[in-house]
Amino acid sequence: IGRPNFFVDARVVDEHNQPMAPGQIGELVLRGPSMCSGYFNDHEASAEGVDDEGWFHTGDLATMDEQQYFTIVDRKKDMFISGGENIYPAEIEQVIYRHPAIELCAVVGVPDERWGEVGKAFVVLRKGETVTSDELRAHMHHHLAGYKVPKFIEFRESLPISAAGKILKRVMVAESVETSDESL
Repeated sequence: IGRPNFFVDARVVDEHNQPMAPGQIGELVLRGPSMCSGYFNDHEASAEGVDDEGWFHTGDLATMDEQQYFTIVDRKKDMFISGGENIYPAEIEQVIYRHPAIELCAVVGVPDERWGEVGKAFVVLRKGETVTSDELRAHMHHHLAGYKVPKFIEFRESLPISAAGKILKRVMVAESVETSDESL
């Protein structure tokens, strides 16, 4: 996203709201005279979104370099932890989209007894294209560390989409949890 303008303070913070060193991933927070002071008629959301020092917590995970250029990594709510490692679905999705057979995809974290959570990729193929789970995993292994490659791949005809055109990951997570509960 670049550098903030003159009237906006920006920083990347850890889970304790402490500034992170350049290059580390944390939550992007913003503060300035043009920032909102809260959400209209929603005190609970305001308390979660704006801290005591006036920093607005965006929910975006980002990095900042030495020149104070900011880069968005993913949404905080989409990140999951597998075996102690932070997994950023947007990174995995970018790799999946590089495969020529892929039309649409989404990666989510699903519960796993051993690792806490593991990745599950939901994939829609382009019309007339084919790819197997093994071929797609090989493609991902070529571009990602092994622990980032989703344990599960589910091919679908379509993905749930909101009225705004965004993929509804929470719906897919809920469906995955229901399916795993039924199979126990």
